[in-house]
Amino acid sequence: MDAEKTPEERKLANLIVKALNLEDLKAEEIEPEVQLFGGGYGLDSIDALELAVAISETYGVQIRADGENTRHAFTNLRSLSAHIESLRE
Repeated sequence: MDAEKTPEERKLANLIVKALNLEDLKAEEIEPEVQLFGGGYGLDSIDALELAVAISETYGVQIRADGENTRHAFTNLRSLSAHIESLRE
């Protein structure tokens, strides 16, 4: 399962689990292209806010709630990882 992820996606999956205190979910179980919010992981808008803060602290980038690409960025692990990388460039 984990072999499909890039090293950056694995790091981000670990951050998601740690930042959101997801006791019933392991980082290895977060699939790169499975919907993060409103899907099987049970994440909601409060989780998105907490995750944005954790990303800011970890990666030094700001994910704006009103950003035009924000909704798309939070679609899945792969899109979120790519969005973070684009902000770091």
